[in-house]
Amino acid sequence: QVQLVESGGGLVQAGGSLRLSCAASGRSFSRYTMGWFRQAPAKEREFVAAISWSGGSIYYADSVKGRFTISRDNTNNTVFLQMNSLKPEDTAVYYCAAAWDVYPQGMASIPFNVMDYWGKGTLVTVSS
Repeated sequence: QVQLVESGGGLVQAGGSLRLSCAASGRSFSRYTMGWFRQAPAKEREFVAAISWSGGSIYYADSVKGRFTISRDNTNNTVFLQMNSLKPEDTAVYYCAAAWDVYPQGMASIPFNVMDYWGKGTLVTVSS
């Protein structure tokens, strides 16, 4: 069993930065592919970024490529999302997810109910 708790959301002006964290509890965190997803008001949940268990493979949605950076610290069971050059369209609830035996690119296309675990989300609001 793995529990995921996101933090770091808040209100920021366009062009600003935020760093989200996802703290995991439970065994075997380091063997899961971890991903970030987001859901804006009245929109479907969408993939943002994913990182393999070793950190050696990373995949981003085109909409955040070059602005967001995903990383992980397996010693402290935490995955991060550094978000720079934020835009109003980045406003959403950001969720952390864990998937077993999935490549990072695969997290962008597999059904959401295939993910093994989800956090409850953290709200990011970008003002113009």
